[in-house]
Amino acid sequence: MPSPRLEWAIASCIAGWAVARLTAADRFRPLERAAVPLLSFTPQAAAGAGLAAVALRGRGPSATAGLAAAALTAVAVNLQYGRAAGEGLVRLARRTGADVLFLQELTGDAVIRLKLAGLGEMLPNEMLDVEEYRYRGSGIYARYPLREGLAIGPSYASQPTARLDLPSGQSVHLVCVHPHPPMPPWNLPSAPRWRGELAALPAAGDPPVVLAGDFNATLDHAQFRRLLRLGHVDAASQVGRGLVPTWGPEPRGRPALLAFDHVLVDPRCAVLATSAHRVPGSDHKALYARFRMPS
Repeated sequence: MPSPRLEWAIASCIAGWAVARLTAADRFRPLERAAVPLLSFTPQAAAGAGLAAVALRGRGPSATAGLAAAALTAVAVNLQYGRAAGEGLVRLARRTGADVLFLQELTGDAVIRLKLAGLGEMLPNEMLDVEEYRYRGSGIYARYPLREGLAIGPSYASQPTARLDLPSGQSVHLVCVHPHPPMPPWNLPSAPRWRGELAALPAAGDPPVVLAGDFNATLDHAQFRRLLRLGHVDAASQVGRGLVPTWGPEPRGRPALLAFDHVLVDPRCAVLATSAHRVPGSDHKALYARFRMPS
């Protein structure tokens, strides 16, 4: 049986996490290097808080943990280096009937492999920004014509944009999102660079804007919630799947832990379905979203 001192230590840590989340501690520049990576794990901390509320024997520690669990639950109701490019990815795009495919960590070799696997036959229009250095390349493939898109600020990894013209005569702006990761905490420029690249993403507008890709952020990050205040909505959250994890530290059968990948759409869009799919060779799941454009 844990000692009262240990019980209070556990409860205090849980309550401290709740306070950090509720006060958006990752907004404060002196704290962001540590707070941004840690707050990614808020759903896991919320689950731990719920268990602690049951397991702790002392009335004071148990009540403290229970309150933290309620607070955290209330606010959290939400290619690796080109290796995953190939037949498996093309099969997934075909099976889901994708009209647009956003790819991050896209290399020149990956582009060739995708072409040989038949991606161009299904999605013949492309807007690519490929770099061979690690994960910097990205691209947009589409069933319908693409032309020059919105101008956004510079970023460490490429974030191509395009304007998609639909057969109905409607258009939609597309942005393939991949900001610099805000970690590790000891790398001083990482978190500010991540914050600045998220801040450079466009607000919702007319024509509608779709932001899709690896945001390196969860709904528990204040900078991500700022995007939602700019008029976007998270497609997965609209159908009750906002907490479904899409990233894990290794691609070799390890479980996905964090919801880093998102499709943000115009609030006038009706989100019909979202799902996450394993892609061999990648440490991310592919995120699929199906939604209806506004009339």
